[in-house]
Amino acid sequence: MDTPARPERPPRNRARLDPMQMYKKLLTDRVPEALASRYTPPSPCISVCKIDANTGYCYGCLRTLQEIGAWSTSEDEDKRAVWARIAQRLEAAP
Repeated sequence: MDTPARPERPPRNRARLDPMQMYKKLLTDRVPEALASRYTPPSPCISVCKIDANTGYCYGCLRTLQEIGAWSTSEDEDKRAVWARIAQRLEAAP
């Protein structure tokens, strides 16, 4: 009895995004929906909680510590304003 041949694995030489590019892509994809939300905009947090000493922004969500701390008690319009600032930060980022 012959054993069926295993399918070939795809090549591993695919270019991978570095983590920072992945975080930026995740946020970029979420900005339009968050800004257009009729209800409370979702938190931008992607559970990568580390502040960049140079910019003062979280690596994962691009918020400042003040924005992160105020999120849970902020009004919807303030949350949309944070998302708008995140969009500006994404555009300015290399």
